[in-house]
Amino acid sequence: MSLFWDALHMGFMQRAMLAGTFVAVSCACLGLFMVLRRQAMIGDGLAHFTFAAVGLGLFLGAAPLLLALPLVMAASLLILHVPERTGLLGDSAIGMISALGLAGGVLLAGLGQGIHVDLLGYLFGDILAVSRMETILAILASFFVVGLIVLNYHDLFALTFDPVLAKISGVRTERLMRLMAVLVAVTVVLGVRVVGTLLISGLLVFPAATALQVARRFRTALVLAALIGAASVLLGITVAFLLDLPAGAAIILLNAVFFGLALVIRRIGA
Repeated sequence: MSLFWDALHMGFMQRAMLAGTFVAVSCACLGLFMVLRRQAMIGDGLAHFTFAAVGLGLFLGAAPLLLALPLVMAASLLILHVPERTGLLGDSAIGMISALGLAGGVLLAGLGQGIHVDLLGYLFGDILAVSRMETILAILASFFVVGLIVLNYHDLFALTFDPVLAKISGVRTERLMRLMAVLVAVTVVLGVRVVGTLLISGLLVFPAATALQVARRFRTALVLAALIGAASVLLGITVAFLLDLPAGAAIILLNAVFFGLALVIRRIGA
């Protein structure tokens, strides 16, 4: 345990705690809206597309996450537009983007000799390797997400539960949906460093689903989801360090434990 306290004074651990906590808060807040709107798997699709974008960055010798940000934002907006233009359901667009991302990532891994190890780091997450710039971006993104929700709380509430009524009431639904899509994309790209492309959707879904089991009001669920997400990251990093486990897997498994406890609490209170 003394090694852990010593590690807390080191820059890499402080960056991991900060970046992970703020990414978790962003994921939890956005995830609540995604879960209620039945778009929870958008995070999974964007995570797979991030895999290809990161592979492209490594292949070109560019900064992977900086290159991934605009590409994943464009993919997120594309997921919104495909159903409008083609008449397909939203999950079809997510599935196509997801498959395209995985195929692109595998192709680039095959073409680019020597990038396999780096790609594995993004595939499974490497939170202890988070840079100072990535930490700053995670904090800024989290403040932006929370600020957007606070300033547009009633509009987002209406959009989530009754988009038709929200549009009739004068809510600029298309603008809000695009903005949310972009924020989800940014959060997914930053979250890839925390838990990896394979697990980032869990950080979007689990805290929201857990909060919805025990919260009786939407506002309470929002705050609770953020607290659960942050707690899972802090505890997950601690457990991973002490037991020498992959941090991303520990974070998601802890979220699963929290969800199980929430189910028990709900059943007891019923």
